[in-house]
Amino acid sequence: MICLSEKFAKKLIGKTEIEDALKRLDKLTHEEAWMGIAQNLKATHTVGESVRRVADEVVAINKRVAGVDERVVTVGDKVASVGNTVKGVDDRVANVDDRVRVVGDSVTEVIRGA
Repeated sequence: MICLSEKFAKKLIGKTEIEDALKRLDKLTHEEAWMGIAQNLKATHTVGESVRRVADEVVAINKRVAGVDERVVTVGDKVASVGNTVKGVDDRVANVDDRVRVVGDSVTEVIRGA
């Protein structure tokens, strides 16, 4: 009978060792999973910070582009003003041709009359 109870005890002890090892393995597996999640979270935060910095740069560039747009509009207005001035000069130059002709005719008459 002693022999059977010793065998039974050994089997029972062996089972608990296996069960304990399985529990430890399960615990380690969970810890490993949590460590992987933590590493992914850290990487996500790093990427998030980079994206935030890029977004800030885009906003700054957008503001500068808006400033350039305003200056381009101002330059466009000035160019239009110059265009109007040139048109006025063109109109006066066209009239000068007629006046020069009249002066030339007058000079010709003075020369003939002299």
